[in-house]
Amino acid sequence: MLGRALRITAGTLALGLVAGVGYLLISPPDLLRVGTNYSAKIVCSNVFIAGRDAQEVLAVDVQAPGHPLLKHVSVSVDPEAQSVSAKLLGIFAPATSQYREGLGCANTHEAQPVNAQLNTLPALSDALWPEGTTVAPAQNSKLAMVLSDPTILGKGFRAVVVVHDGRIIGEAYADGFDENTPLLGWSMTKTITSGLIGTLIKSGQMKLTDTLVDSFPDWAEDNRQHITVEDMLTMSSGLRWNEGYGDVSDVTRMLYLSDDMAGFVTSLEAEAEPNTEFNYSSGTSTVLARVWQDQVKDDSLSYPQRALLLPLGMTSAILETDVSDTFVGSSYMYATARDWARYGQFLLQGGTWDGQQILPEGFTDWMFEPVAVSGGAYAKGHLWRDVPGGEPPFEDAVWMAGHDGQSVGIFPSRDLVIVRLGLTPSDTGYSPLPLAKAVITALGS
Repeated sequence: MLGRALRITAGTLALGLVAGVGYLLISPPDLLRVGTNYSAKIVCSNVFIAGRDAQEVLAVDVQAPGHPLLKHVSVSVDPEAQSVSAKLLGIFAPATSQYREGLGCANTHEAQPVNAQLNTLPALSDALWPEGTTVAPAQNSKLAMVLSDPTILGKGFRAVVVVHDGRIIGEAYADGFDENTPLLGWSMTKTITSGLIGTLIKSGQMKLTDTLVDSFPDWAEDNRQHITVEDMLTMSSGLRWNEGYGDVSDVTRMLYLSDDMAGFVTSLEAEAEPNTEFNYSSGTSTVLARVWQDQVKDDSLSYPQRALLLPLGMTSAILETDVSDTFVGSSYMYATARDWARYGQFLLQGGTWDGQQILPEGFTDWMFEPVAVSGGAYAKGHLWRDVPGGEPPFEDAVWMAGHDGQSVGIFPSRDLVIVRLGLTPSDTGYSPLPLAKAVITALGS
């Protein structure tokens, strides 16, 4: 009798195990799919854009700071197909990220990317930065000490560039990274999206008061019809959104489970009237990318290069798309630290470059203005007035800020731009403000 009971129990357990494995193979939970798609995407971009080793990226960038399940993800690179695949425990939740020249990597789910391909931007001359690539030798010994202090640079720092009076006066790089390494800006990409919209406002193709119903006709049927471009740029659209990264949320569903990211976001309902509540949203910026692309229409994939990146000499910059060819205007631009500095300097100069007015006159002033419903923490052009890390505003500075410790601090009254890039999770408590204050002290101002 006992032996029969044991056999029945063992059989039941075996059937349960088979059923569980079958379930994971056929319909893996979203959390597992987010993990493998995230792994494939980060490794793909770093391999094919930044030229880094796949296993190093998996271990250092993905697994070390991430969710425990990521430690059980493996990746494989197909150099010929220019793709990366990822699986959990070598079998579950398979994911693929596909690279395209000039457009970076995109996760593929039900859809596959079309064959669109952009050329990389032409190389700059060896003239002095920012017109070229040459940087004058550093002369400030106090600044050199600041840029060699690991406590100021922060855990996981990879690049720091300091620009004063329009010239690079100091820079520092961690082992394995240099002035030619494209680095992910994460949410600093949002400020690029704001700049692209500014170019279309200057050309008369967009207005801040435009609604979004031309791109999303379904919005005409409810209160989303009143949401404007300005409401979106100020993160006060009223759309429902959860920006949490620790689990499956709106932002992780958009970035890692959606072929059409803008379509996912625009399916969400409004929770509040426009311009009444502040809600930081990566979905907002990706939707805005779809909106400006719809205005450009033909060849919108080349527009960032033609309208913004090439005029600024940002030859390393790669703005990535999803597989529906919408730019992920919230999260995915890679560029060298020097090119991120170019963009900060561009905003500092009021949207002009090399004598050319690229953004409308006064547009950067508007971008720097505080958003009232944010309590003054956020600025209107996808910028922060609060210091990254949650500290209150410092002088007249505004900040481009991204996940894991990315920042470009813009200090108009000091004619100063400070870029800091790295892999520094928020739980380390890092703030770029001590770096900024130390630089200011070193400059004697």
